[in-house]
Amino acid sequence: FGSSHFGSRLKSICGRISQVSLSSAHPIDSLSTMAPASLIWECVKGHTSFIRKSVNCKVMSAEPGNLCGLHSYKFSGLTGKVLNVSGSKKGTKESIVMTTAHKQASRDARPGSRLLQTGLKKSSKKGQAQLTKALEGGFYRQDLAAMAAAKYIKVKTSFKKKKGVFKSRRATK
Repeated sequence: FGSSHFGSRLKSICGRISQVSLSSAHPIDSLSTMAPASLIWECVKGHTSFIRKSVNCKVMSAEPGNLCGLHSYKFSGLTGKVLNVSGSKKGTKESIVMTTAHKQASRDARPGSRLLQTGLKKSSKKGQAQLTKALEGGFYRQDLAAMAAAKYIKVKTSFKKKKGVFKSRRATK
């Protein structure tokens, strides 16, 4: 093969790629559907900056949107739909935040706007209702709904402060 044959072949391939990308109405949508979540997980599972390993412990993950913090396909926040319930503190105000993935597939290509954070009520009844409405109404991860409800309760109890035990000075000796 001569260099002229290689150059003409390369030009024809590049021409076809540009025609395909120009002819599609939403090039980002076609790119996001090219890689399924299982393929992304296979590429990322061994080589990601979110992995936290330690001796005699399960492999943990620090990725945003990981419900349990375990490094597994089921809980991964990098692939598929994301679900997390966590606490956030701004100054003295503490709040409970639910993190989900954006419904539009085109947001997967934009890491900054991929995740949505929604505040949850601190009242147990209202907060649980808000959580179930968001998960069931959006046909979201039903397999993680019970875990998200349990984590909501744990985050809520973590906000409680211990009351100090004070001894009365007037107590009889």
